[in-house]
Amino acid sequence: MGGVHLYSVCWNEAEMLGFFFRHYDPWVDRYVIFDDGSDDGTIEILSAHPKVEVREFPRHDDSFVHAHTQLNNTAWQESRGSADWVVLADIDEFFHHPQQPMAGYLAQQRSLGVNIIPGIGFGMVADSMPPDAGQLVDVVRRGRPRAPFNKLGIFDPAAVQETRVKHGRHVAEPTGDLRLPARDEVMLMHYKHLGFERWCERDDDLGARRGSRDLAERLGRHYEQSRSEREEFWATLVAESREVGGAGFEADQLAADPRWWKGLPRVRAQG
Repeated sequence: MGGVHLYSVCWNEAEMLGFFFRHYDPWVDRYVIFDDGSDDGTIEILSAHPKVEVREFPRHDDSFVHAHTQLNNTAWQESRGSADWVVLADIDEFFHHPQQPMAGYLAQQRSLGVNIIPGIGFGMVADSMPPDAGQLVDVVRRGRPRAPFNKLGIFDPAAVQETRVKHGRHVAEPTGDLRLPARDEVMLMHYKHLGFERWCERDDDLGARRGSRDLAERLGRHYEQSRSEREEFWATLVAESREVGGAGFEADQLAADPRWWKGLPRVRAQG
């Protein structure tokens, strides 16, 4: 009993999974990955990993977005009584503490009575997808703070009654006897933008996989940007990015607001 369970949804993430597992394997004990019909070798990589349980992504009402949201609000509940922490993360989302290993940080926070740890969101950017080696948090260090990436992702499943995350996990209204760290130190580094053309191609593919309800409700409308809109966004992202992480970096000093967890109780600072 105990340890960390991670829940994720994926589709065609073969080129990201090496980075994903090198990042999370040192502190995650069990993965439950819901696959949405991958055909690029993702299933083979997942199936070969000894900590991974692969499940089919349960689409319903012909909506990816609504099914994804429901999954984030329910799937983790099976870890009550068997995990100290659960993590909700997409394959391109990396929870990271810039000064210490996550395993040690989680153990320390648990001993202090912390049971929910939000991530300070950063949108990371690189000219291209780097070679599949090393730690992505070290290889790609340029990014900018982004309020939509301030996400609920790490919590004690025994303490949280409901996550109540909204679409994309950009906002959450969790319930339970919740206690946050004295400071927000954990980064959530979102590695969606690794090469402009790669990003455009993947967004086109993901946009085409939306269901009829998604289209009717205009969910995922960011996939509908024109080429010029994407070029403008990319130029702004690059211009506003700076090196983040590393020794001495304090995520909360650069965080973008709003933070959905404002007002939730914190443990008292030690020392």
